[in-house]
Amino acid sequence: MNLSLIIMITVAAIIGVILVVIIILTRGRKGLLDQEKYRVRWLEIENGLDKNNTATYQFAVLAADKLLEQALHELGLAGETMIDRLKNAKNKLSNPNIVLTAHKLRDQIARKTDAKINTTSVRRALAIYKKSLKELGAI
Repeated sequence: MNLSLIIMITVAAIIGVILVVIIILTRGRKGLLDQEKYRVRWLEIENGLDKNNTATYQFAVLAADKLLEQALHELGLAGETMIDRLKNAKNKLSNPNIVLTAHKLRDQIARKTDAKINTTSVRRALAIYKKSLKELGAI
């Protein structure tokens, strides 16, 4: 083998390694969530519950749903709606169908100004949202 061919192969290998390193360093943290941000927001939701004020329960469900939707979006799950993203989260959530029940409660609250919800259903929905956020690595 001639020396110039060895040098060209070595240079090409070095350039290849440098390109791979640049790609790895510049692609960012896509797919990872800022756990601190999500934990703080989740604690705000939980701490905002007032057993003497049903409006706080309704707000908690709306906020929890929005937080989960944000996590799904940040993870790059495709879909224009929460339901679309949940369908695409089958490999990330143990039971996306149960999340749909919590989301339906959210829809009921958002669409009906006189929605009657009980604290049991709200607590169940919040537990579902919390579990889902844990499974996604958000909290």
